[in-house]
Amino acid sequence: MKVIYVRPYAGELEVVKSLLAGHEVFECTNIEELPEEVRQSAEVLSVFVNYQVTKEVLEQLPNLVLIATRSVGFDHIDLPATAARNVVVARVPHYGMRTVAEFAFSLMFAISRKAYQAYMDVQELSTIGALDVYEGFDLGGKTLGVIGTGAIGFNVCQIALGLGMKVLAYDPHENEELVGKGVTYLSLEEMLPQVDIVTIHVPALPATHHLMNAERLALMKPTAYLINTARGEIVDTPALVTALKSGKLAGAGLDVLESEHDLRDEVALLADNETQAVEWRTIVADHALIDMPNVIVTPHIGFNTKEAKREITEITCTNIASFASGEPQNVVT
Repeated sequence: MKVIYVRPYAGELEVVKSLLAGHEVFECTNIEELPEEVRQSAEVLSVFVNYQVTKEVLEQLPNLVLIATRSVGFDHIDLPATAARNVVVARVPHYGMRTVAEFAFSLMFAISRKAYQAYMDVQELSTIGALDVYEGFDLGGKTLGVIGTGAIGFNVCQIALGLGMKVLAYDPHENEELVGKGVTYLSLEEMLPQVDIVTIHVPALPATHHLMNAERLALMKPTAYLINTARGEIVDTPALVTALKSGKLAGAGLDVLESEHDLRDEVALLADNETQAVEWRTIVADHALIDMPNVIVTPHIGFNTKEAKREITEITCTNIASFASGEPQNVVT
């Protein structure tokens, strides 16, 4: 099969070509770079979450039969358009289950000990005065609220219990193993008023869009913090900005933003007359979050370890090879 592999990380293409021996693999940053002949004949498209597969992209690939996304989520793919074309979408159902969980805690530690503020002050100031401004708090003994206890959320609960935290969780499907270890499942409305930190680990779906809205953020204690390493769309960004600015929430650690794709190409948005006011409002809110002293924002790097990326590559190539052999797996339905 002819495979277009968009934006591989350094050294990935060699691994892909080895795992997909017998298939033709074409690398690009954007499919427009490829010769028309390749686009016309390509059967497989593999992308990461930083590449939007729109109806317009699909129109350039008339022979496409499979999209192998190198991610758990698939909100960057126009599923109605793929369904209309009978294009199968396969995903990576899980990877680096500890990787994102550990990164969530790196944000918690950075916030709880004001590590970033201290680092910046050491870089910028000639002398450091009173240390009171860097007073933090222990995670041990605090209450953590975990939204979503799938593969990543499960590991978050495990780490939190190991740190001596009390763990409350929200998930439509309770994990009996976690219950046996002391995790208590509650509704969001019951959980949010009790926690010191909330961490999000659910996929971006219509049911989870703005799951953390103004009403639910208002349920949290003014001393509480929000951590999001899942998808930006799960949090109502303007509502989060309002809660932080008004002091109704103490701070946030965010590896994802609601309009992170648009933030990468704001110039193009300026030329797009169809960009809606609500999109611009969200982008402005994202900028406000980035500038807040009580918020840490990282550029969607929670997945980014050598081990996790290798696992993503291997599962993606297996998805492609399985499809080619007539036995599709990890298909989005």
